[in-house]
Amino acid sequence: MAFKRYADARWNGDLQSGKGSISTPQSGLFAEQNFSFKTRFGDDKGTNPEELLAAAHAGCFSMALSAVLGKSGFVPDSIETRAEATMEPGMDPGPTITGVTLVVKAKVPGIDAAQFQQIAEAAKAGCVISRALAVPVGLQATLAS
Repeated sequence: MAFKRYADARWNGDLQSGKGSISTPQSGLFAEQNFSFKTRFGDDKGTNPEELLAAAHAGCFSMALSAVLGKSGFVPDSIETRAEATMEPGMDPGPTITGVTLVVKAKVPGIDAAQFQQIAEAAKAGCVISRALAVPVGLQATLAS
């Protein structure tokens, strides 16, 4: 059975001086979280779509890695993932996310580095957000001792 997850965005004004808000009514996590041109391309406080995409990817990959590790007989003590979305502002037809790199550090008892790398690659390939993106998804997986 299919299910939907959603978020709402509202924007007022022109691109550079306008402001918007993003909400996640299903979970209630975000309620009118500020975003604007300056939070996206500058240093103003607030979020932006690329940051939210990266957050979704980091969370999804961490869960996928845990699942693949479990299927392989390993239980991670910890998985820390940073998803770094790279956006090139000067591209045609406009700013473009040109790639995402998953930087992963995990503590997994009883696994060696080669097994971990293989499992991390399988998790990247199976991650829902990785599969949803039409950009290359890089991976940097580090096994912590």
